[in-house]
Amino acid sequence: MIHILFLFTLLSSTSYASVNDFCIADLKGPNSPSGYQCKPPKTVTVDDFVFSGLVAGNTTNPFKVALTPAFVTEFPGVNGLGISAARLDMATGGTVPMHSHPGANELLIVTKGKITAGFVTPSGPFVKNLRPGDVMVFPQGLMHFQVNSGKGKASALLAFSSANPSAQLLDLLLFGNNLPSDLVAQTTFLDVEQVKKLKPRFGGRG
Repeated sequence: MIHILFLFTLLSSTSYASVNDFCIADLKGPNSPSGYQCKPPKTVTVDDFVFSGLVAGNTTNPFKVALTPAFVTEFPGVNGLGISAARLDMATGGTVPMHSHPGANELLIVTKGKITAGFVTPSGPFVKNLRPGDVMVFPQGLMHFQVNSGKGKASALLAFSSANPSAQLLDLLLFGNNLPSDLVAQTTFLDVEQVKKLKPRFGGRG
C-alpha cells in the first residue's frame, strides 16, 4: 500500500511539473508540427497576450479581398493553444475562391454587409446568405468559399482551431504550377486556351 501511494504521489508531482500555463512562441527559433519553442518565462510580458493589428486590409487585388491574420507568426501568445483569428475585408464584388484548411476548422462571424458563404461535400453543397451577427462554421478540410453578395463593403471576423492554419487555394493549385496547359485542361475538362489565360494570373507557366 505504501509503495502504491508513493508511486501515485510521484506520478502526480511529475505530471503537475510538466504542465505549462502558456508557451509564448520564440519566433527566432524553428517551427515544428508541435509549434514554436517557448520564450523564457522571465521575458514574457502582457503584450505577448494581446494583438492590436486586426484592422482593415487593402482590398486592391484581383480578388478584391484582404485577410489580416492573427496567427502565431503575428500573435505569439496563441502558440500551442490550438486557436487563432483573422479579419476578412471584402470590397464590392470581392470573392474568396474555393479553398480548404487541412488542419483547422473555421468560424466566420459577419460584422458588416452581406456575405454568401458555403462549403461542398460529396453529398452536396451547403450555402447561406449571411448578415451581420450571423456565424457559420466550415469543417476542417472541406472546400469552402465566401462572396460579397451585397452592394457595398463587407467584413467578418474569423476564428480557427489552429495557431497556424494552412490554406490550400484550389485555383492556385490548379493554375499556379508548371504543368503543361494541355495536361491541366485534360484533367479539369477546361479548354486549353482558358487554362493558358488563367496560368499567368496565378503565377503558373507551361
